[in-house]
Amino acid sequence: MSNGDLLQIEPIELKFPFELKKQISCSMQLTNKSDNYVAFKVKTTNPKKYCVRPNTGVVVPHSSCDVIVTMQAQKEAPPDMQCRDKFLLQCVAVRPGSTAKDITAEMFNKEAGNQVDEFKLRVIYVTPPQPPSPVREGSEEGSSPRASVSDNGAMNQTPDFNNISKGYVEAQENTPEVCVSYSFYHQLLILDLLMVLKPVTSVLFA
Repeated sequence: MSNGDLLQIEPIELKFPFELKKQISCSMQLTNKSDNYVAFKVKTTNPKKYCVRPNTGVVVPHSSCDVIVTMQAQKEAPPDMQCRDKFLLQCVAVRPGSTAKDITAEMFNKEAGNQVDEFKLRVIYVTPPQPPSPVREGSEEGSSPRASVSDNGAMNQTPDFNNISKGYVEAQENTPEVCVSYSFYHQLLILDLLMVLKPVTSVLFA
C-alpha cells in the first residue's frame, strides 16, 4: 500500500498473469481517508498496450474507487518475462461536489501552482497458475475391467451372460426337431423289419 496525503493505493505494483494471445486484467483500489474530494488521473508509458477504466475520476471523502487495468493480447513474450511499462497516478484535491465531468488537464499541472500527489507503479509479469495434472489412464483406482491374457496367449474376457442365455434358448428350440426326425426313421425301420419277417413266420406256422 502506498500512503499519500490524499489517496492510499493498493497494490503499488500491477501484476499480470502473462499469457500469449489473451487479454489480462488486474485492479488497484484508491482509498480516500481525507475530508476532501480528490480527483485522479492514470497515465502510462505505453497507452496503446493498456486500457484503464476509469482513467479519471473523483473519489469522495472516506470512500474507495476500483480501477481496472487491462493489457491487450500479446503475440510475443518479452525477454526474461521482464516488463518496462510504468503507470503514473496523479491526484489533487478539488472543490466539494466535483464529479468526473469537472476534471480538466489544468488541475494536474504543477507549474500552475497546484498541489499534485504522484504515485509511480510498475508492471510485473507473473506465471499463471498451472492446472492440476490429469489422472493417467489405466490407474488402479476407478479403472474399468479389462481382458487378461492366459498362459497360452489367449484373451480371457469376462463372459457375457446375456449371449450365453440366448444361445442356450436357441439350442432348446432346435432339439425337438432332431428328436422327431430320429423317432420317425426308427418307426420305418421297425415296419420294414416286420415286413421281412412276416413270410418267415407264415412258413413256420403253416
